[in-house]
Amino acid sequence: MNLESSQQQKTNPVYKGILSIFFACIAFIFANTSLAQTSSNSELRGSDVATAAQIASEQLESAKPSAENIPLKAIPGMPALTVKTNPDGSEDYTVSLQILAIMTGLTLLPALLMMMTSFTRIIIVFAILRQALGLQQSPSNQILIGLSLFLTMFIMTPVFEVINEQALQPYIEEEITARQALEAAREPVHQFMLAQTRESDIDLFMRIAQEPPVATPTELPLNILIPAFVTSELKTAFQIGFIIFIPFLVIDIVVASVLMAMGMMMLSPLIISLPFKIMLFVLVDGWAMLIGTLAASYGY
Repeated sequence: MNLESSQQQKTNPVYKGILSIFFACIAFIFANTSLAQTSSNSELRGSDVATAAQIASEQLESAKPSAENIPLKAIPGMPALTVKTNPDGSEDYTVSLQILAIMTGLTLLPALLMMMTSFTRIIIVFAILRQALGLQQSPSNQILIGLSLFLTMFIMTPVFEVINEQALQPYIEEEITARQALEAAREPVHQFMLAQTRESDIDLFMRIAQEPPVATPTELPLNILIPAFVTSELKTAFQIGFIIFIPFLVIDIVVASVLMAMGMMMLSPLIISLPFKIMLFVLVDGWAMLIGTLAASYGY
């Protein structure tokens, strides 16, 4: 009995190992079989989905009307190129073409701002003031241009209000055409430039262009009035700049004479005179005086 029990104990582990290996092989075989079935099913489902999508796309393409089947009358025209002829012979363009013309005209806005407003006189006076003070970069160009723009808007406000009332608002309400709006906007700008232009400058450009004399100043064409206005603005700006330059020039001369008398010839007079010029400009409230003078030169 002892021998048999010892033999059974020795053989039991062997049988257990064989059985475990056997069951593991069976499980591996079944697992591979199930994976193959699932992969085949997924492939079948994918192919079905692709086939259905292809059929749906073919149906959609067949449902779409081709360009050849659309009659020519069904194709809309291009309203952007529509031109309407008025009974008086003038032509009106559609809003699309008008917007295109306005966007193209915006490229000329800087030139119109400098040539037809008070901007030229103001910026030149400010530049001369900075040079008279002996300052190179203070105030900077951005500050001077920004101040000139706001002063230009302030001085041109009456003109802009007239343009808004007589040209812009009636055009927005479709009471007048674009051509009539331009004519209405031209009148206040023409009056402003004419009031600031010297007769000698007008005569100069009339002779250069060989234009016949006009009966009234309001009949002056813009191609004569605009360059004459700019020339007058330059003259006025340099006259104001000359008056501004005189007190600062006196300070430079006095400082240079004192330095020469003291034998300090190697010291630049600009270094010594700069604080005195700034102090003088601040004590007399120079900015207020200058801006008031510029506004008063336009009748304010």
